[in-house]
Amino acid sequence: MYLEKINLLNFKNYEEISLTFCPQVNCIVGNNGSGKTNLLDAIHYLSLTKSAFNILDGQSIRHEASFFMIDGRFCVADKHYQITCSLKSGQRKIVMSDKKAYERLSEHIGRFPVVLIAPDDTDLVREGGELRRKFFDGMISQIDNQYLNDLIQYNLILKQRNGLLKQFFERNYYDKELLETYNMPLLEAGRKIHFRRQEFMENYVKRFQHHYRNLTESQEEVDLVYESELFEEDFEYEFFFATKRDLQAQRTTKGVHKDDFIFEINRFELKKFGSQGQQKSFVIALKLAQFDVILENKGIKPILLLDDIFDKLDDLRINKLMEMIASGTFGQLFITDARPERTRKIFEQISTESCIFQTGSPDLKV
Repeated sequence: MYLEKINLLNFKNYEEISLTFCPQVNCIVGNNGSGKTNLLDAIHYLSLTKSAFNILDGQSIRHEASFFMIDGRFCVADKHYQITCSLKSGQRKIVMSDKKAYERLSEHIGRFPVVLIAPDDTDLVREGGELRRKFFDGMISQIDNQYLNDLIQYNLILKQRNGLLKQFFERNYYDKELLETYNMPLLEAGRKIHFRRQEFMENYVKRFQHHYRNLTESQEEVDLVYESELFEEDFEYEFFFATKRDLQAQRTTKGVHKDDFIFEINRFELKKFGSQGQQKSFVIALKLAQFDVILENKGIKPILLLDDIFDKLDDLRINKLMEMIASGTFGQLFITDARPERTRKIFEQISTESCIFQTGSPDLKV
């Protein structure tokens, strides 16, 4: 699978541009702030119907414009698919496949998978559990559409239950029967999500550990520990017992939305005891394992987006990645770099077809 071409209209700093890509390596070079990362984000948007860097869709509309459009053509097993994402201010975004709009955006997720490695990935280590849940949920959703549907259903019920709890608190009353209509559906959806997360981790952890050892050439012991209240035998009892606390907090305090994934090195928490180099290696291994599981489950190599990695990695890790590229491990790659000569030098050393695009030039071609 690869992205043949892309057309942008009013997307972030791009007013209008059309690009045709190589099936293998595409390098986007240019000064910082010239739009390199924005181009990767447009590819991410085509694949996952959302930005990798902005929470609100409207933030992707170019300043002083009222809409944006991304149009791209993917090739999968010699078949071509035109995907279009568009958003007009104040309206809902539209995603179309071959000019036919999806009824549900979730139908698109996983058709054209991507893996993004970016400088801020170490936030997965430093920040709270919500970011780690989002990472693993996004990964599983690309290979399991039923999981995505269960997750959407769970979050909808959770939002409704939390709204009811807030209403009870503000109006100083409690309707047990009304709350019960949300409890059992929430528990049922939560059990499905918990089981799938647990099942996924059994295979994923082994792949992650393999990539970490390969990247670092070290004997460090790394692990991923899935923590969930649903492992407790009496979880359902504890869920109902927490109702009084839920009413006071005006939110649901127990469930899979509280799960976390603990990153460990030599049996200690990576966040507290891992060096910067160890943390970088850890998150890159996470993303490479993500590539593996998508390939295994979808039968296609996801597009790999590498944002500004040459400035963030030491020579050992860069060489390891280049070895993987040269061996044909990956499919199509997009790499950004602020130093064009460095990019040229690196790819002259490996026999891989590559195209270089220069941001700031009229058509980005070099």
